[in-house]
Amino acid sequence: MHHHRDLCERAVSPLEIAAGLEAHGLTDRTAARYRHRDVFALAEELYARTPARPAGSAVAVPPPPGPDTEARAGWTLLALLPGAACLATAGLLLVTEGTLSGGARATVIVTGALLACLALRFCLGRGPLRAPEGAGRAGMYACWLLSFAVYGEELIAQVVSGGPDGPWEAAPAPLLGLTAAVAPAAWCAHFFTVQAHRKLTGSRALEEFGAGVRPLLLAAVVLFLCALLPLLFLADLGLGGTGTPVSAAALGVLFFLARLLAAHGLPEPGTVALAAACAAEAAAPALVLAGRLPGLEPLARPVHALVAAGGPGSVPALACGAAALGLLLHASAALSRASAHTHPHTGA
Repeated sequence: MHHHRDLCERAVSPLEIAAGLEAHGLTDRTAARYRHRDVFALAEELYARTPARPAGSAVAVPPPPGPDTEARAGWTLLALLPGAACLATAGLLLVTEGTLSGGARATVIVTGALLACLALRFCLGRGPLRAPEGAGRAGMYACWLLSFAVYGEELIAQVVSGGPDGPWEAAPAPLLGLTAAVAPAAWCAHFFTVQAHRKLTGSRALEEFGAGVRPLLLAAVVLFLCALLPLLFLADLGLGGTGTPVSAAALGVLFFLARLLAAHGLPEPGTVALAAACAAEAAAPALVLAGRLPGLEPLARPVHALVAAGGPGSVPALACGAAALGLLLHASAALSRASAHTHPHTGA
């Protein structure tokens, strides 16, 4: 009680104390040293013994993060801006095709990209996608992954066929679809956080809370994927593409999980997963080029086999898909701990 006095005096329920003890590394084995069956039982005694609370407040529970309508409308509008900026840029380029010079078109592209980045920065600073501790180096890795989504398939195709032979043809459809999916991502993150807080206030044990949160996480990911896939297909159709956006969908899920963890104060796992996807994407053309050296031909065989089986898009699909799957497994454990939800990060 002396060591965790501040935590005990601020807590409004035993589960909040249990979450704080869990965050400090206390386990059920540690609780057994104090003759309690688990951390929650120890937290209940600490809660009962703390004298700073007036009598009768033991039944009080923290309310779930209520959806303030005005704040919710504000971050929803911000979440729509990145997609709107990209859509306006793509529409302007399509309408003025053949009339603008190369320099003017480049100016339009750069201006649209700057507006989209500015809108995305504002969006990630408020609402359910806000990361209170920052996202570390995740932004740098995200820029690489987005660039590879636009130019990577053409690069892989040229390298595998003996090149690179010339300029890489851009495929902007994934970028348009992913920016349009920022708004569904914000709503899915909001859904997960609100429902998790309701589980937190209604649970009587940490195991019960964890068992209830894991299906919520899976539901949020599935909902986001259901919103992301139509947007990617529509973007591909509108820009004249014919590809199946599997790699872009895997990248979108990877971004969503990384940001969801960062919004709950856990940015490091997402950064590691993004870095791993970047490394895998960079390794594919490097292995093919290295395989052209005498005696190193076996290095290129896995990439050639992968491209032969699934096309150039299979490389980013495998890289981002594997990283997203690993991050989902980590998130199911990390976000099922009550300490990740003791303080809401959504802002509304």
